[in-house]
Amino acid sequence: MATGELSLPTPPAAVSSGTLTRPTERVAAAYRRIAEVDRPEVWITLRPEREVAAEAAAVEQRLADGASLPLAGVLVAVKDNIDVAGLPTTAGCPEFAYTAEVTASAIERLVAAGAIVLGKTNLDQFATGLVGTRSPYGAVRNAFDPELISGGSSSGSAAAVALGIADIGIGTDTAGSGRVPAALHGIVGIKATLGIIPAHGVVPACVDYDAVTVFATELADAVAAAAVMAGPESRDPRSRTWPADVRLAAPLAARIAIPRAADLVALSEPYREAFARTAAAVADSGAKIEEVDISGLLDAALLLYDGAIVAERYASVGAFLETEPAGADPTVAAIIESAGATTGPAFVADLDTLARARAAAAELLGGFDALLLPTTTEHPSIAAVQADPIGINRRLGTYTNFCNLLDMASIAIPGEPTTEGAPFGVMLVTPAFADQVALDLAARTVGAEPAPLLVERGVDLAVFGAHLRGQPLHWQLEQIGARFAGEIRTTDAYRLAALDTTPPKPGLVRHGDGLGAPILGELFRVSEAGLGSFLAALPAPMALTSIELSDGRSVIGFTCTYDAARTATDITSFGGWKSYLSR
Repeated sequence: MATGELSLPTPPAAVSSGTLTRPTERVAAAYRRIAEVDRPEVWITLRPEREVAAEAAAVEQRLADGASLPLAGVLVAVKDNIDVAGLPTTAGCPEFAYTAEVTASAIERLVAAGAIVLGKTNLDQFATGLVGTRSPYGAVRNAFDPELISGGSSSGSAAAVALGIADIGIGTDTAGSGRVPAALHGIVGIKATLGIIPAHGVVPACVDYDAVTVFATELADAVAAAAVMAGPESRDPRSRTWPADVRLAAPLAARIAIPRAADLVALSEPYREAFARTAAAVADSGAKIEEVDISGLLDAALLLYDGAIVAERYASVGAFLETEPAGADPTVAAIIESAGATTGPAFVADLDTLARARAAAAELLGGFDALLLPTTTEHPSIAAVQADPIGINRRLGTYTNFCNLLDMASIAIPGEPTTEGAPFGVMLVTPAFADQVALDLAARTVGAEPAPLLVERGVDLAVFGAHLRGQPLHWQLEQIGARFAGEIRTTDAYRLAALDTTPPKPGLVRHGDGLGAPILGELFRVSEAGLGSFLAALPAPMALTSIELSDGRSVIGFTCTYDAARTATDITSFGGWKSYLSR
């Protein structure tokens, strides 16, 4: 992209690509777009353009001074239950408002990476709702059809992205608020494993089940922001980090579960038909699709509002709502205030029910790489929601409500549109910490490969024989979620021998500089625990050691004992195992 070329109002194809226009130009274009679309209900606090432009100029100066800013000039819309220092936080209720003194850590990390906050966006009050209409600041209209709902509770953030104002929308998700608005706007919504993106500086809804989420039009953009925000935070006692056995990739031939027909009865007919076509497209991409009974998951979802877990909402703002503030939404107030009667034993009983549901879900989905679900059930009008605010909202969360309760990650992406051409969204749901697996499968579904990286930890492992792609032991790498990182060659210090093993495999041995030949292999990124499992299970005469690559790197790789190679057939002249096999 040439210097000075504007990419707004259409958001960039990938904020991580380094092709953004100058931050000051992007800000000017965004405010022109705000005036053009005339959707004041999207914002609760929109910062003055001159202030935002000044921050953009400061970002440009940081770049000129040589700073590395991966999100330089990325424009961010922040849901107004998340603190930004110097701006009011209302959580959608004027009487609750306070001016934040400290920025939420997730937003702080975005700004440190060069992102620029445009303002605070409208939401279903106290993040209670999936409709985007429960706000004294006005119902947020869908970006493409103002008669339809935007989805909530992160309504304003999703709409700001879909309208081409913000590159990134930051929301929260307890029951589906970071996914339902994505589906209704045809954009991407990332709800990472609970705690991976810290919730410091967020007004709690259900504090144990709240997640900070990301909206974007492109998967790569959403992941770039999520990766910057991710990481433990001492100010959030529920924050988490990636475990040592984290899976770093989905297998090439993924096994994906989908609901049986009986579990899809909540879908409107257009959505049911669109889901069938989406599932067929996923199967056509090479995945193995298999129906499962998800009724247990759907039953667990009911606990979020119909069980004692809703007491967490009362613990957050119940006492405030008991003061009967004038700006309280009646539906929200009724839901939260009713939770005040919840008893301790009932809460404990529901926690036990959830523990059992988590175990049942793990058993149900064991052996699958992900669960493919419709994100929501229908796309109602604002008028319909006003006529039936409880019933429609309940249906919209049918497939999203259980995810946080059962500690699952979920990536919302566009599916096949309805026959009328309306957006339809699906989710790829995985167990906790399998976020990268979900992202890989999402990238295949939307045609955005190679998949962007959210999880950037692990160890490089070089393989030269039976673990190569297409070889008989490659499944062992896929089993631990290893990620292919490219072809490699050793220095000329190595020789290769064909060992007498089952299955057949080569042995790589270092003889000394110039005493061998460059040997072709493959590099994989594996988790620390995955590497340990390989080491613990290595059969003789194989071993793991440091391997010198032709590009100057040294990585851990497979070798064998010198005596085993000495008595085997030398195949160094073939330059690699696959060449030898195809002789």
